[in-house]
Amino acid sequence: MSNELYITGAGVSASSGIPTFRGNDGFWTIGSKNYTPQEMATRSMYENNPGDFLLWYFKRFASYRSVKPNPAHYWLSDKMLITQNIDGLDGKAGNKDYISIHGRLDKVVYYDDEMKYQVPFDAEWNEINIEDSLDNIILKNKLLKKFNIQLINNIPVPKRGKSLKPYVLLFDEMYTDLYRITEAENWMKNASKIIFMGTSFSVNITSIALRIAISRGLDVDIVDPEPIKLDYENIEYFNMTAVEYCNMRNLKS
Repeated sequence: MSNELYITGAGVSASSGIPTFRGNDGFWTIGSKNYTPQEMATRSMYENNPGDFLLWYFKRFASYRSVKPNPAHYWLSDKMLITQNIDGLDGKAGNKDYISIHGRLDKVVYYDDEMKYQVPFDAEWNEINIEDSLDNIILKNKLLKKFNIQLINNIPVPKRGKSLKPYVLLFDEMYTDLYRITEAENWMKNASKIIFMGTSFSVNITSIALRIAISRGLDVDIVDPEPIKLDYENIEYFNMTAVEYCNMRNLKS
């Protein structure tokens, strides 16, 4: 395996039909009836309103559980890869050791102290029938049952070590070793080059990677149809999609 490190964002999965997070139809653009995504996708919302949280999460994310990888995911399947995407498509494409730094929608963990290390396990979303999603009350009750969230005085309350939580890094949570942050930083510190693909540079992990690349004087590629221009001289820009970049690299190899 090459020592090139690939860091991917939502643009890589756009060709699979998954909306980018901050586009017009993106997950972080479209909220619920009463909450913005930044309010809904939080640990606080899960703890205080788990029914609405799980309903929002299922409709926004788990509904994409059957989406297939695209050629970019397959090309990246034998690469050193850190992805911001939670769609799990890199795993479906065959990458056995990629870091899903923001979690995976096909995995869950126990609700517990966020600093506690756990091994994520399969979410088994197929237990929820597609017909259930047509009725929000039925769907919410099934999700509360699936995530082992019990009623106390008729109010759903997650219980630490017993209830389940989606394996996804929420807005008010920190990067921890549950999401392999130490390992990700070590990959950055030992990479010979960093290639950013389909990312808006609007999250912390890209800032960390870029800072390490600059401190080490690494060459950097930025792949995006409309790439963000950064103040660093060792950058080469590729105004193209991830699939086009991967096809180009195939032709050169």
